[in-house]
Amino acid sequence: MKRVLFLIPHPDDEIVAAAATIARERAKGTEIFGLFMTSGVPPADKMWPWERKHRDHKVRRRRKEAEEAAAALGMVPVGFAPWPSRALKANLAEALAWIRRVVRDENIDTLWVSAWEGGHQDHDVANFLAAQFRGEMPVFEFAEYNLTDGQPNWQRFARPNGTETVLTLSEAESKAKLALLASYRSEKGNLAAVKVACESHRPLPAYDYTRPPHDGKLSREWFHWVGKIFPHPRVDFEPSENVYAALRAFKPQA
Repeated sequence: MKRVLFLIPHPDDEIVAAAATIARERAKGTEIFGLFMTSGVPPADKMWPWERKHRDHKVRRRRKEAEEAAAALGMVPVGFAPWPSRALKANLAEALAWIRRVVRDENIDTLWVSAWEGGHQDHDVANFLAAQFRGEMPVFEFAEYNLTDGQPNWQRFARPNGTETVLTLSEAESKAKLALLASYRSEKGNLAAVKVACESHRPLPAYDYTRPPHDGKLSREWFHWVGKIFPHPRVDFEPSENVYAALRAFKPQA
């Protein structure tokens, strides 16, 4: 690897998934570029009513935090998508064309992406987009969070296949990762649960994107029961089948 492009579903996923890995690769001279695939902020109609007028401010703040984190990591941001979180699947053609332009313009030789693990729909969709390049260059996926046999699991794959590389973080790396997570001040509540003991990646397998990543309840579905009480804005209640249907229907142009 000499020039790596990280497809980052939301600003902060680069830290959750791969902060220590990025630092180690940068120390070897690898150039890391980051393409932020959504703003990380939900559309206005999915926010609390009193927050909606501040949405643009939230987007600008999240981007500033991403730029600060990238500078600390030595990662070069090469684009910030205008799309809200939970909307990547509705912009597949534009996203794929955008990735192809960046791969060409930056002479990218390797892709990184969040794992296909049912943690968040945008993570899974970004993984699908990265899979379009499997025949052109090495593509690696990074575990973030999933449910393994019904239990929360951080930075380890729900279904290992023997090709994984697991990095055990040193005390210094764990502290550095915590500091980088703290730089995303707007996401303090969400990131408080992130573990910093290890990071895991593997070559991207040939997934069937029309089916769930694994049997049983997915992490993104963990709080769907809340919808029976009221539609909390922090929970993505969209049925997982809608995600697979969008991927199934997409026909990349040659």
